[in-house]
Amino acid sequence: MKSTCLLTALLFMSCAAAGSNSALPSETGIMATPISGPPSATLEIGEESIAADNQATSKKSRYTPDQIIQFSKQLEKVLAGKGAHVAIVARMDQPASERPEGMRYTHVAFAVYSLITTADGKKTPGYAIYALQQEDKHRDTSELIQSFPVDFFSDAAVLEAGIIIPTAKLQQRLLDVINSPTYSTLHDPHYSLIANPYTLGCQNDAEHTLDVVSAALYQTSSIKRIKANEIAYFKAQPVNINPIRLTLGSLFNTEISTSDQPGEPETATFETIAKFLQKFNKGAEVMNFEPQGK
Repeated sequence: MKSTCLLTALLFMSCAAAGSNSALPSETGIMATPISGPPSATLEIGEESIAADNQATSKKSRYTPDQIIQFSKQLEKVLAGKGAHVAIVARMDQPASERPEGMRYTHVAFAVYSLITTADGKKTPGYAIYALQQEDKHRDTSELIQSFPVDFFSDAAVLEAGIIIPTAKLQQRLLDVINSPTYSTLHDPHYSLIANPYTLGCQNDAEHTLDVVSAALYQTSSIKRIKANEIAYFKAQPVNINPIRLTLGSLFNTEISTSDQPGEPETATFETIAKFLQKFNKGAEVMNFEPQGK
């Protein structure tokens, strides 16, 4: 029964993600330049992205555009108040009661404090989301995008975010990686919802995030060295699904693949990345963020 529930949850994740690419116009590529100065806790976050298509957003989300804007602004101000130049954020596309054990959050990305150029040429400070995202027409293929936090959270089933704030030293190293060719080089466009973080051949958003973190933590662009360190020090989340059910799921859903799973399936999650950084980046802060007030 547990394996059936887990497979159902994974399939729901893929269905929920299927609508996420067409949310708002800015999602396919805003222009963002990381800022080296300290983030301002009172920064005014723009509403350009979500305000551009309120009607489309309201059809996609259980929340109103105003609720998503308010939540995103609060999140950005929390990050700025912590002085974060780079943070790892995660969203929930399902209520926690419907999520598999150890997989509270469904999507993981970087939030980078940046000077953002909007479609009309306006420049505003805020956080740009750097994420791996599935393509609309090819669900077994992914791309790297930049978007606004309101875009990232527009598909959330619950307005709650997981946040990891690395130490200042690691944040600087992460900026160096994100601003270098290594960030895109570490991207494998072959997508699997349950990609194995120890092997090559498939990747999901959590694994790409982990690979970038490992590149920064161990100061290397070598994928072989990155994977060797992850095998040695990172503990993945087991995917407890009956093998027959998993095989059937992969037959009917191209975004679920076992081709990179040499044994019992396992994957990277926000939670496992958080534990990894708490152990090997002493001082990293992990928190859950929920809407504050009205």
